[in-house]
Amino acid sequence: MAIKDASGLAFSGATEAGFTPYSQAVRELLCFIGDPVASIDRAIAEDPGFVMAHVFKGYLFGLATEREATAVAKACHEAALPLAATTREQAHVSALGHLANGHWHQASRILEDIAIETPHDGLALQVGHQIDFFTGNARMLRDRIARALPSWQRGMPGYHAMLGMQAFGLEEMGDYVRAEQLGRAAVEIEPRDGWAQHAVAHVMEMQSRQRDGIAWMRANPEAWTRESFLQVHNWWHLALFHYDLGETDEVLALYDGPIYSVPSTMALNMVDASAILWRLYLGGIDVGDRWTAIAANWRKAGAGNYAFNDAHAMMAFVGAGLDGPARTLLETQGEAMHGNDDNAAFTRDVGHPLTLAIKAFGDGNYAETVRLIRPIRAVAHRFGGSHAQRDVIDLTLIEAALRAGDAALARALAAERSMARPDSPLSALLSRRAADLSEN
Repeated sequence: MAIKDASGLAFSGATEAGFTPYSQAVRELLCFIGDPVASIDRAIAEDPGFVMAHVFKGYLFGLATEREATAVAKACHEAALPLAATTREQAHVSALGHLANGHWHQASRILEDIAIETPHDGLALQVGHQIDFFTGNARMLRDRIARALPSWQRGMPGYHAMLGMQAFGLEEMGDYVRAEQLGRAAVEIEPRDGWAQHAVAHVMEMQSRQRDGIAWMRANPEAWTRESFLQVHNWWHLALFHYDLGETDEVLALYDGPIYSVPSTMALNMVDASAILWRLYLGGIDVGDRWTAIAANWRKAGAGNYAFNDAHAMMAFVGAGLDGPARTLLETQGEAMHGNDDNAAFTRDVGHPLTLAIKAFGDGNYAETVRLIRPIRAVAHRFGGSHAQRDVIDLTLIEAALRAGDAALARALAAERSMARPDSPLSALLSRRAADLSEN
């Protein structure tokens, strides 16, 4: 008799001995805590024929956006292929195969269909939600979860995660009031839900509620930091609030502490490290030798696997003054654009021109930075990330326009930002600088 979870979903090849650590891995992923890889490895050791255990592990590595991790995802897919599986599980195996081979959009569609047919499949919803994030699909970040939410209710395992994901989707679609309500409700149910915590931080970032954001993040940091593999990103959100307020010392203290005191080699953490240092770089802040460690790790990571990462690697190479690795990165992107995976389009549409623009900025060629960034702003979501993360593109463009002496463009961009973020001290600063440029 097949093992079934609390929602009645059957799991082929599982015994109680294997399903217990599998369930632990699911909970860990829902909260972004613990070590779901270790948990799922225990499940596989107990039940080598447990198809969804192999799929789950493959998803973990497939979403890492790292070349070596992708190889693990492919191996997990190969292990899952011959195993006994239900129709639902076979669809998961297919989705993993597409993800492991860089076909993010096809994997997304299969997971979408699984969740439409089986709205209680929390793994299909969560992995699909993460793919929506990595492909910058704000509409699906909201709607994938919205379709399933009526089938969920308080008291069901994982309900908090459904609310947290829905909150983030609503935020990315600009529905800030409901996003904050659902995000707070999720954290109230499960204080350790790092994704829900981050969804509320996103709302406050987009609304320029810096003091509210600092209070939100400082209220119970133990809950969202303890054993959390999302904690660096959430510390990054706290640093953003201080950055907008011009509190550079606080930003650097966070960088030197929880963000990058231990130079992580995880791509997601390196992205956050590069992103916060680049914002300081744009403001002319001397960050000393902090670029060195992050640039060294980007060199080890390689390039051409995920365009969003490449842009952040270039920030580090520019900051560290490493022209050789910068040129190698651009060459690797050239090769990536000839690939047959989705990253070829991510790179061609956004990643390559943006990476060139970042290099041009570092070279002091600000007019070229402006020329490269202006055409990609409207389609920048295509290479992934959130509104808060992609804001660095606009900030780079504004700073380039100011430094190029293009008073009219700088004034226009500053006015645009002030309309979108009227309560932002940074918006006010950029408007003053644009006005001063116009007067000179």
